[in-house]
This record gives sequence, structure tokens and C-alpha cells, in this order.
Amino acid sequence: MIHILLVDDHQMVGLGTKAILENEQDFKVTYLHELEEVYNEFETRNYDVYLFDIQMPKCSGMDLTKKLLEIQPQAKVILYTGFDYYSQFNSLMNLNICGIVSKTVPYQDLIMTIRATLRGYVLLPLDLVKQYKLSSHSNEDLNALLTQKELLILQDLVKGYSNQEIADQLYMSTRAIEYNLTKIYKKLDVTSRTEAVSEVLRLKILKQ
Repeated sequence: MIHILLVDDHQMVGLGTKAILENEQDFKVTYLHELEEVYNEFETRNYDVYLFDIQMPKCSGMDLTKKLLEIQPQAKVILYTGFDYYSQFNSLMNLNICGIVSKTVPYQDLIMTIRATLRGYVLLPLDLVKQYKLSSHSNEDLNALLTQKELLILQDLVKGYSNQEIADQLYMSTRAIEYNLTKIYKKLDVTSRTEAVSEVLRLKILKQ
């Protein structure tokens, strides 16, 4: 039997999630919403998986995770939420969690995440990983990653020049510019000129 501790301050959501999970014959879910009971449970019992709502008024899922891991360093924690968590992604990625699940996904995804966690996997939304991948680079790292030619192209890109104008400025063919832009997009993990310019400005890659 897989024992799961579910913590959510919204009782209807918590009880509904418990009912869905317990449709799995090998899942046994304990649902709590009072912090004192949760803290007591941390001290007295170990669960196979802990499922915490990220957004809770008295104690966020992230703070709850930190508290639990102080007591049970090997605990497997999954955070789930119905809110936008991207503004918190640095903090999320620094936590020793096993997964993040949106409450908007099909319930099968939550079940899959729980089972994958028990097999030792960490499951995170792809867009969150991409955002972390970009933020984990300092502007010095990205300057080292980009060639001098690519930096010159980016300078003209930020100025709003067309491919032909960039080619004329750098004495290159438009085909060469297109080829270099493809490489730049890949390094910045973007798919368009607009996104590339946005990342260049956000990460302050170019020197003033």
C-alpha cells in the first residue's frame, strides 16, 4: 500500500483529490488541513509521498516542504497548485522536491507523477525547466556561450534591423545571417526574433 499525506487548505479540493487518488487500489490517502495536525504528523509518521498545495494562507507549500525536510530529509514531496507558480520558480527549483503538478491537468497526470516519484524520478513542467535553464546562466555565461559574430548580430537585432540590413552591416549574406540566428535562438532557448530581443534585454547580455 502506498501511503500519501495530502495537505490543502481548501477542504472541498482536498477531499475531492483524496477521493480521486483512492480510486487507485494501492493508494491510501490521509488528508489534513490544520497546520498543528500536519506538524504533528511530520514528527510521528513517515509517508511514502507528501502532496502539498503551494498556495496556502498560513503556511505555503514551499515553507511546509522546508519544515518537513528538516525532520525527514529523504521525504518525497510533490507540490500542486491552481495558481501561476512561474514567478516563484527560482525558489521552487532550489527545494528538494520530486514534482510540481498543476491542478488543471487531468487527474491521471497526478497519479503518474506520484508513481514516477516512487520510482525515483523527478517530474517538472517543461516550461518551468526551460525558464530555469535560462535563468541559471549568468550574463557572463551567455556572453561566453555566444560568439563575437552572434553578439554583433544580436546588437543589430535589438536595434530592429532586418536580416538584409544586418547582412549589409556585417558584410555577410542573408543566408549566413539566418543560419546564425537559428544558432542564437537555440542558445537562448527561444523561437523568434521578438523572444530573442526580449531575452537579450532581460538577461542584459549586451554591454551598454
